[in-house]
Amino acid sequence: MRIVETEQLAPLATRVTEAEWATRVDLAACYRMAAHFRMTDLIYTHISARVPGADGHFLINAYGLLFEEITASNLAKVTLAGEVIEDETGLGINPAGYVIHSAIHGARHDVGCVMHTHTGAGLAVAAQRQGLLPLTQHAMRFAGGLAYHEYEGIALDLDERERLILDLGTHNAMILRNHGLLTCGATVRVAFDLMYYLERACQAQVGAMGAGAELVIPPAAVAQKVARQFARPGRTAPDTQWAAMLRLLDRTDPSFRT
Repeated sequence: MRIVETEQLAPLATRVTEAEWATRVDLAACYRMAAHFRMTDLIYTHISARVPGADGHFLINAYGLLFEEITASNLAKVTLAGEVIEDETGLGINPAGYVIHSAIHGARHDVGCVMHTHTGAGLAVAAQRQGLLPLTQHAMRFAGGLAYHEYEGIALDLDERERLILDLGTHNAMILRNHGLLTCGATVRVAFDLMYYLERACQAQVGAMGAGAELVIPPAAVAQKVARQFARPGRTAPDTQWAAMLRLLDRTDPSFRT
């Protein structure tokens, strides 16, 4: 991707809109939370957020930083065409990250954030033909709402974007077979909430299957009921949870806000 030089006249927080800065802070917080909950693969996975008021731009990690190093300022700003127009690190971005995230931001205008991980549990379930089973309440949350995308190799081919979007459809969670997990949502908070519980569901499935005991799988109607319960309007717990996570980060390392 071509990097467009930008003259550093003032701190970034003073050169972007308040809405963009708020999104940068939330996205940096999401990276730190992913690191805290051990949902990282060194420098190789990525989380992105659409820049408010600039539909053709999104924010993503610079390619070379650990998630625990991400701050609001060092997030790269990228166009859907692949131009890096803001990158204080000079590192550029992960090409596979560009392919995956540009595809979703370009096609799904309801999506404000996309999160992709390569965790042990996520990779394990992504390698199982039956995919995610409704073994737990966390897993049943995704009943009828989980997409699958077949593995095509490292996501470097631009033409894979069309198939990725076709498979995702209107869903906000997807298992990339033999590859990992992906969630998206209108906000960073929503995408993180989905990923956290999809990850927990995968961890539980790997543990339950590995124990060798007979598995109890609830009826499909029960799983669908659970999914509806989680999707009910007016749930305030996710916002309360996000605020609690921000307090955790502020206590441990508030540098994500810089």
